[in-house]
Amino acid sequence: MGLFFSRVRSRALMLMSIISVCTLSDCYDPLDPNGNITVTFDINQWTRDGYMARVTIQNYYQYRHVDKSGWKLGWTWANNETIWSMSGAFATTQGNCSSFKFQIPHSCQKSPVIADLMPDALPENRTDDCCKGGLLAAWAINPSKSFSSFEMMVGNLGANPKVQAPVNLTLMTPGPGYTCGLVEDTDPTVSSDIGGKRQLQAYRTWKSTCTYSSFVANQSPICCVSLSTFYNPKVTSCPSCSCGCRDVDTNTISCVREGFFSAPESGPLDNYDIVQCTDHMCPVRIHWHVMKNYFTHWKVKLTISNYNYKRNYSNWNVLVQHPGFSQNTTAYSFISTMLPSFGFSDDVALFWGIEYYNNELVNADKDQLGAVSTQILLRKDLDSFTLGNGWALPRRVYFNGENCQMPLPDIFPTLPNGSFSLKPAHPLFLLLIHLAFKTFVTWL
Repeated sequence: MGLFFSRVRSRALMLMSIISVCTLSDCYDPLDPNGNITVTFDINQWTRDGYMARVTIQNYYQYRHVDKSGWKLGWTWANNETIWSMSGAFATTQGNCSSFKFQIPHSCQKSPVIADLMPDALPENRTDDCCKGGLLAAWAINPSKSFSSFEMMVGNLGANPKVQAPVNLTLMTPGPGYTCGLVEDTDPTVSSDIGGKRQLQAYRTWKSTCTYSSFVANQSPICCVSLSTFYNPKVTSCPSCSCGCRDVDTNTISCVREGFFSAPESGPLDNYDIVQCTDHMCPVRIHWHVMKNYFTHWKVKLTISNYNYKRNYSNWNVLVQHPGFSQNTTAYSFISTMLPSFGFSDDVALFWGIEYYNNELVNADKDQLGAVSTQILLRKDLDSFTLGNGWALPRRVYFNGENCQMPLPDIFPTLPNGSFSLKPAHPLFLLLIHLAFKTFVTWL
């Protein structure tokens, strides 16, 4: 019996330790439970000492994208493989190829690291669906740009090659945070040819699934949310120290905080954000302002501000969980779409910028913040709409897939004391009042 309780106690402690280091939002995103990046190896041709493979990196995350400086993919060979040649990508180091006398491989590294080519790569170095600078769009925003592929000739396995999948797959995008599963055999990939009239099947297919965790990334939060309404003069600011705490010297204009991961060749200061000194210390602030309350609609202004002095955010996106999105929604300066709510009572809307107009959130300078904004018109569900209990305010906000720090609900802007609603009068009611008044005046 003592052994039983000892085991129960040890498992309980293990569970508590997991919970203490890994919150729900860190380890599992309930708004995108099926999101992942899948890496597929397709062997499409055998060679005298190996094979030709096509590798595809597919982003299935609804609103998490891979930004500059792009993805890097690594693995460890199971045997003595070398990469004879590549197209559509390149190995960042060649390694020791001194044992090869006549034909020099592209890479002899036991654990190569592969990077994408830029869009201006020479035609002879390209392949289909390659050369995007390592950028992968979010699936819900642009599926056609959510994947990238490259080809490689793998050899040095002898006359009767023993072909095995690589191991220890790693994905950097451009920093840490992704954990990849085993590279396993799966059903061969089937593709089409001759305008879809002929089907082609890979000889062999391996796959691995990579998922993101902010706990693994070990980065400071990057965004926070502030709130305001037309019916309350108080502005609910971002929580203090949302993304770190500012210096003691309150006169300092710019502050240094641990920032995003940059390329290894960058200088040491490039791994830090230089942001405007604020109480929240976040590089990005999302502000939600309730502007107007009409009879059938209500209007808000959504503003995204960049406090970072040295970084632009390209192809940004903002996800908002809010009960009002169950009705028709119109965003005037952003593109938007609704996402599945996966059982949540509140609906979820995704917003992003218009290409060549406001899809880049520029950095701040000494004179002003970088900012983009839109007005959003939402149709009311008159059976459930109310301005009380924070109904008009968002429940959760993400920026570029990162969960933003929200103010506590008990400090949300509230209705003035004694006001149960601020619904405007129905036009028909106003007309009746007007007619009654005219009748009364005529009677007098």
